[in-house]
Amino acid sequence: MNADLDIISLRGGAIAAMGEVDLDRKTEITQQTAGRWFARKLSLRSPLDPGLPDRPGRPERPELIPPKQMEKRSLHSVRGRVALLHAIAHIELNAVDLALDIVARFATEPVPNSFFDGWMQVAFEEAKHFRLVRKRLKDLGADYGDLPAHDGLWQAAHATRNDLTARLAVVPLILEARGLDVTPALQAKMRESGDLESAAVLDLIYNDEKGHVAIGAKWFRFLCAREKRDPARTFHELVRANFRGPLKAPFNDIARAEAGLTPSFYRSLTATSNA
Repeated sequence: MNADLDIISLRGGAIAAMGEVDLDRKTEITQQTAGRWFARKLSLRSPLDPGLPDRPGRPERPELIPPKQMEKRSLHSVRGRVALLHAIAHIELNAVDLALDIVARFATEPVPNSFFDGWMQVAFEEAKHFRLVRKRLKDLGADYGDLPAHDGLWQAAHATRNDLTARLAVVPLILEARGLDVTPALQAKMRESGDLESAAVLDLIYNDEKGHVAIGAKWFRFLCAREKRDPARTFHELVRANFRGPLKAPFNDIARAEAGLTPSFYRSLTATSNA
């Protein structure tokens, strides 16, 4: 851990990483905090922990715009592939902060330490993904920040900041599960265009994301069981209350099922909207 970061708790390290503006340092602090937590060299929390930031630290760029203003892109050009990789880098960066936030925000919840093991594993892997995608962008003559991005992912986190069960429903079981639906087609298109290096990065991300959805499903079911609530029904209620618009088909039923997310969770929500 950097000498100027005197981190003594998992929550403190997660908050320091979230607040960091320099993205290389953000991923470094994330991974070192995870490593020290896995080695049981950190307490879970400390009275000296700083407060949670309202928003994660970010550089001045990219410019954030509404999702509807994002350009559609063809993957048959380098420019199109750069645009896609930039969008993925933005998703992965948000995923780092979302995993850190669930650890820091809910560090006082009565859950086993294995809950925090799981989410720090997610944070570690999302940091790895961001670095890999950013390196690929640089290989193609671009960098993260060169194009606009949207803020929808963090808005979903903010909406569920007071309810751990709702956070698990919306972030891993909707937003991350969506990645399982769309990534296989993107992998195929990257290969068709001859960009095997980018396809390989997507392969790694896809395999890790199955594990992330599985961690979300495991702990969602754990909380529902503890509260004697039906998981699928509870998921429907929380999604209607905390997520705008319907879930979008097609669904990757096989990958979702491997992660513990069966069709009873999401099929009936495809036409549900509270917008």
